[in-house]
Amino acid sequence: MKYRHKDLLGLEGLTREEIMMFLDSARGFKRILSRPIPIVPILRGRTVANLFFEPSTRTQVSFGIAAKRLSADSVTITAKASSVLKGETLLDTARNIEAMKVDGVVLRHSASGAAHFLAERIDAFVVNAGDGCHEHPTQGLLDIFTIREHFKKIDGLKILILGDITHSRVARSDIHGLIKLGARVVVCGPPTLVPPEIERLGVSVHYDLDSAIKDVNVINILRLQLERQNRSLFPSIQEYREYFGLTVDRFRRLKKGVLIMHPGPINRGVEIDPEVADSKQSVILEQVHNGVAVRMAVLYILVRRVPWKEGGTS
Repeated sequence: MKYRHKDLLGLEGLTREEIMMFLDSARGFKRILSRPIPIVPILRGRTVANLFFEPSTRTQVSFGIAAKRLSADSVTITAKASSVLKGETLLDTARNIEAMKVDGVVLRHSASGAAHFLAERIDAFVVNAGDGCHEHPTQGLLDIFTIREHFKKIDGLKILILGDITHSRVARSDIHGLIKLGARVVVCGPPTLVPPEIERLGVSVHYDLDSAIKDVNVINILRLQLERQNRSLFPSIQEYREYFGLTVDRFRRLKKGVLIMHPGPINRGVEIDPEVADSKQSVILEQVHNGVAVRMAVLYILVRRVPWKEGGTS
């Protein structure tokens, strides 16, 4: 099977088979990462530009390492280091970079739809590294990959996504991908942080965490994205923790073997207690490790679709 898209903009538009293609490819790259010298030459001569117009640690570094492990050249440009501060548009920035013969652009932007806008206007492939409150497909893939590594399947699992659903691009990518692979997805959070009619995506909704955590296999905890909230959506941080935080007490009531996940960064003592984040059931650092393998798979699959020309794309 061949990947039928030029870009990776979200998981919503992918088939089950296309999602599995990324997951299966990532499994092979994870084996490469365990070697003493974890580098392969398969993308030698190719160039990827990372445009990060929002703060990022895990995603930005992960894409940079993934490109280097594949022997591709990469350059990272942030908003503070670009001509955006001088008034240049996103499109002009990308077109200028493409004129320097890059094969692909990895974009993080605060505006929902920015990656789609760019993909329609440049020949280089575009990877959405998070756009506003829309999607974050590589995070969704690495979350699914991590779950699959532990349970050997996704079909039939009950997975809880907990926290600030409204402002989470990770939640949307996780929901689209997990449901296509046969998982039962439950979302839980304050009514003010759960989008209306989210049930249309195929999830069930709980507003009581103590009932929502019963019989789940995985809990993926989302950060409170206070920077995206233009008004107070809950009484206080303390009350949020009391009613929607994965505390030590709630953790002890979970059934054996429940995976604890978090895309980061973590607000310790708010959405998750430190003891839970650092427990043996936590796979938070494993998610970070798997992110490199998943992003290697994404770059490899997309670059193969770019016609080779000396120096990159024309």
